[in-house]
Amino acid sequence: MKPLRNDCFALPPGVNWTPVEEALERLRARLHPVVEVERAVPLSQVSGRILANDVYAPRAHPPSSNSAVDGYALAGPLTRVPCVLPLVDGRSAAGEPYRQQVPAGHAIRILTGAVIPAGADTVVLEEDCEVVDGQLHLQGTLKAGANVRQAGEDIHAQDKILTAGTRLTPTQISVLASVGVELVDVYQRLRVGVLSTGDEVKPVGSAVTDWQIYDANRPMLSAMVGQLGYELVDLGHVLDRAEEVKAVLEQGAQQCDLILTSGGISAGDEDHVSKTLKAHGDISNWRIAIKPGRPLALAMYQGTPVVGLPGNPVAAWVCALRFGAPAMSLLAGSEWFEPRAYVLPANFHKDKKPGRSEMLRARVRDGQVEVFGSEGSGRVTGLAWSEGLVELDGSARQIEPGTPVRFMPYGSFGL
Repeated sequence: MKPLRNDCFALPPGVNWTPVEEALERLRARLHPVVEVERAVPLSQVSGRILANDVYAPRAHPPSSNSAVDGYALAGPLTRVPCVLPLVDGRSAAGEPYRQQVPAGHAIRILTGAVIPAGADTVVLEEDCEVVDGQLHLQGTLKAGANVRQAGEDIHAQDKILTAGTRLTPTQISVLASVGVELVDVYQRLRVGVLSTGDEVKPVGSAVTDWQIYDANRPMLSAMVGQLGYELVDLGHVLDRAEEVKAVLEQGAQQCDLILTSGGISAGDEDHVSKTLKAHGDISNWRIAIKPGRPLALAMYQGTPVVGLPGNPVAAWVCALRFGAPAMSLLAGSEWFEPRAYVLPANFHKDKKPGRSEMLRARVRDGQVEVFGSEGSGRVTGLAWSEGLVELDGSARQIEPGTPVRFMPYGSFGL
């Protein structure tokens, strides 16, 4: 697979603040799949994997016309009522088809899923008829082809049934199995490294002082990586020391296809992630016109892309969703995606100022969108409370209850 260029994240000269839509489009244009293809993988091992090639059906589904109900098969249409048809000996059952021809003017017992015998093309429900002395008594009219699933009505042989880049779900695996596809080519799982930084940050389980905080970002981002179906490489936590940051980035570059970092990406004295990437890699600090968020470091380090997220948990979550999730999808061999948004009435007030897009933690109740009471990017309780995001563009808006807003559920990001 072709590697990314070192300058793939570079912004044009003179570009400072970048609107969200423009930033997403630039990122999309500069990425491509970076993982290799794994050949002939059994269906039992492909759940959540990304299909590397289009798949065509080796046979039709259903392969033969069959009955949708329990009843009696005959040649239709039947327009003369009442009607009496002699029954032939035998029956057609699922797995035990009747192998002879049904004579004209006769009927045969048939069960759900059974192949329609030669000479018949229509099935009447057993509730709509009566059998007396080996003869079928019908009281109603019947259209030709009634209660029959036609051969190939779902899938024809050689139909393209799945497209390259599709993430395989249980239902898609069912489609593959239904036409006898046993092995498929899939992309190897994207290996995503997650790294936390900061002297004030301590891993959960550590002893802490009043000026230290527990690391919420690494468990959160690690869980996101796993739920999106990628392979997690836990790069741990490092202090604000240039040599430690450099060492773990070198480790990540060897083990990962992408590295997610949180914290240390601005221009402060202790922002050693950005300093290390500038000194030893190729970095572009994108100032995204987004709230919460704004600083987003996009870099290449020894051939591996690095996405540097803000340190505040809410900002890290928003940027990881809005920028990281579609980028990882494309790198992993699937498509870049725009999350589905649903226009729903607001159940809140907000005086939206111009300049930046805003992402509000939100949820839907009784068909209306509620937002979390505080917009502070350190309020982690709002993450657990929310079920998605309300996206407000960069224009000024006055939002009152009933105003239509765009709600993006977390499920639309693949979570």
